[in-house]
Amino acid sequence: MPSRILDFPVFDADNHFYEPKEALTKFLPDHRKGVIDYVDVRGRTKIVVRNHISDYIPNPTFEVVARPGAQEEYFRHGSGGKSYREVLGKPMKSIPAFRNPEARLEVMDGLGLDYTLMFPTLASLVEERLKDDPELIHDIIHALNEWMYETWQFDYEGRIFSTPVITLPIVDRALEELEWCLERGAKTVLVRPAPVPGFRGTRSFGTEEFDPFWQACVKAGIPVAMHASDSGYAQYLNDWEPADEFLPFKPTAFRMVAMGKRPIEDTMTALVCHGTFTRNPDLRILSIENGASWVPHLFHQFEDVYAKMPQDFPEEPIQAFKRCVYVAPFWEDNFKQMADLIGIDRVIFGSDWPHPEGLADPINLVSDLQAHGLDDEGVRKVMGRNLVDLFQVENKVVYKPDVPALVIA
Repeated sequence: MPSRILDFPVFDADNHFYEPKEALTKFLPDHRKGVIDYVDVRGRTKIVVRNHISDYIPNPTFEVVARPGAQEEYFRHGSGGKSYREVLGKPMKSIPAFRNPEARLEVMDGLGLDYTLMFPTLASLVEERLKDDPELIHDIIHALNEWMYETWQFDYEGRIFSTPVITLPIVDRALEELEWCLERGAKTVLVRPAPVPGFRGTRSFGTEEFDPFWQACVKAGIPVAMHASDSGYAQYLNDWEPADEFLPFKPTAFRMVAMGKRPIEDTMTALVCHGTFTRNPDLRILSIENGASWVPHLFHQFEDVYAKMPQDFPEEPIQAFKRCVYVAPFWEDNFKQMADLIGIDRVIFGSDWPHPEGLADPINLVSDLQAHGLDDEGVRKVMGRNLVDLFQVENKVVYKPDVPALVIA
């Protein structure tokens, strides 16, 4: 039974599944076999990407994981002097709800979640580690999408919307992948917030080269999700603090401060300044698990530079952003401040369930929203109404005042 009964639909913009070993390998074409592999290193399984052992995910089998919401107190009140391991607490064995949609629906009912976007966990390591071989990236991403569709579908029971990945190095292949996903019911797609690798280096996906892809998304009526990932910024930080690869679960103080939210901030800057939002005014982007602290700084930069050189912008930049972008603040951010900045209709919530940095009980966010000063209508919009309207899903929740539980029609 949910921890509270709400009289409105809840649409969680950020849930995750944990991939098994075969997620990246089962559907690889024969000539790509062995590019992704797993090896035993002193009794621990590690993922190997093109003969390089990666520590990006410490336990890439996900057979044992941190408990959902294990770091909630840490994000609310700090570590209290505890080590990272102490903050995480006792791990747990993966349960069926982390691995398949039928079991996940039961958990969603228990959590009071009506709809969710379902993101992969392991996929974010692929593109950056293979950026010198665009064809290979496309092959591996398609293999992952085939596994995702076989296991989770892209629209499960009208409630779980898994996010097939679209990689953009070769635009024609990206369009083919998008069409393949749409034919199988995809309601959104996942694009990495990062420069696009290519045969001659990287480039911005805000340029006209990528308009056919953005136009296809608009024509299909789907938003594009941009979830925090390995966006390649370790190469810049390594100039200051040498390291081998980006390790999201072993951050240093320097890297946390220096990188901040640069990947998503630079991504949105590119989409605005390089004209994507102006040429494609109906495009809708969901910023997921990137927090919201970067938005005020970005708006300040937009205002400052636009005042000096308006002729170099395709349109007023903040207006373009507010039209096209939905922001999911971190649950510990102030949602009221973000609503005042970008408009309540563009603020959504994501619990990051079942990751340890997320919320163990997502709908308890309602109390925080009320404490921030959001009125009832604002709470409804953030908790679900905005995404219900964007995805045009029917409200399947039937509330009976004499029954203290949700009944799914």
